[in-house]
Amino acid sequence: MIQRIQSVYLLLVIIISGALPFFVTLWKDVEGAAVVALDEPIVFGMYAGSSALAIIALFAFKNRKLQFVLGRLNIILNFILLGLFVYWSLRVPGEMNISEKGIGMLLPIISIVFLVLANKAIMRDENLVKSVDRLR
Repeated sequence: MIQRIQSVYLLLVIIISGALPFFVTLWKDVEGAAVVALDEPIVFGMYAGSSALAIIALFAFKNRKLQFVLGRLNIILNFILLGLFVYWSLRVPGEMNISEKGIGMLLPIISIVFLVLANKAIMRDENLVKSVDRLR
């Protein structure tokens, strides 16, 4: 059933990880040029991976355990991406050429929040199915 609340949360993660990084500035370099996800191959790959995992989890609605595992993997991937952003922003200023941080560095945090909400809803559904199976 694709009309569940976790599908909405996963769709929001797909939008946040798949579309927003190309329009939102990650940071500005020393010259003042805006850096987006396409300019950094590692960041682009991680955002694409996060979006792909969310799409697979969205269409794996018949297998709730797989959907839950994919959500956990996506949370781990977003934590790695967030750690990479923190590492790059806290390095010596001359090494990475980051002069001003952008709002795009907060996108993994927003994705993590929606993924946690989706996993809670998936577990709620799984517990409901288990309780109905006990009654039979």
